[in-house]
Amino acid sequence: MTAPTPGDTHAPRAAFASIGSRYFPILVALFVGVMLISNITGTKGVILFSDWLQVDLGPIQMDGLVTDGAFFLFPLAYVLGDVISEVYGFRAMRRTIFAGFAVLILASLCFWLTIHLPVAEFYEGQQAFETVAGVVPQFLLAGLAGYVVGEFLNSFVLVKMKERAGERHLWARLLGSTIVGEFADTIVFCSIAATALGISTWGDFVNYTIVGFVWKTLVEIVIMPLTYFVVGWLKRAEPTYQQALESAPGSATDVP
Repeated sequence: MTAPTPGDTHAPRAAFASIGSRYFPILVALFVGVMLISNITGTKGVILFSDWLQVDLGPIQMDGLVTDGAFFLFPLAYVLGDVISEVYGFRAMRRTIFAGFAVLILASLCFWLTIHLPVAEFYEGQQAFETVAGVVPQFLLAGLAGYVVGEFLNSFVLVKMKERAGERHLWARLLGSTIVGEFADTIVFCSIAATALGISTWGDFVNYTIVGFVWKTLVEIVIMPLTYFVVGWLKRAEPTYQQALESAPGSATDVP
């Protein structure tokens, strides 16, 4: 993003660092790694607190909290997306999303090819490998669609809010963008992947969707102090951010 000239009242108030730094590739690697791991662990259906959480609302019945194996890791992808979008901007996050998309496609292709390679006589884990790493087209489509829609919306909303508020109200950007992105991601993913995960009732679908959205949003809130710390540290450590901050009218306030 081109830094606005001083005195330009119509210029965006947002400041962003250049991606040509030693920190940006590390953040991209972490983001892609989290997405790749989540794409595998998310194939396992999980139910929590089934012994004591029983809800009967007529057509909607909930026996525990239905989620998947990525519930404890996947929210970190949105935290990393927030950090990248806040410090480096929408274009940088767009590159990161495309990088993650490419790696997920490559991983799925590699898993598929490995599964169909001739099995050695001494290897006894073929069926288990197929079950864990097998590429289910429906699940792959759900993961990729939810990922692209959710991450793009998350970054877009955060950057647009920053262009209006400058450095102020970081908490509102983090929370607002996550709510929009996670909601879209959860709806898209669950709508496509539900039957592939074995979810066959309306109650389980609502349960799975609500639990996923609420959990991811709560994680964002709980670790927001850590997000604040990382964002603040990066802004101070990136010389190009400080330069952009000095050039952007109204931005040099309330820097975390």
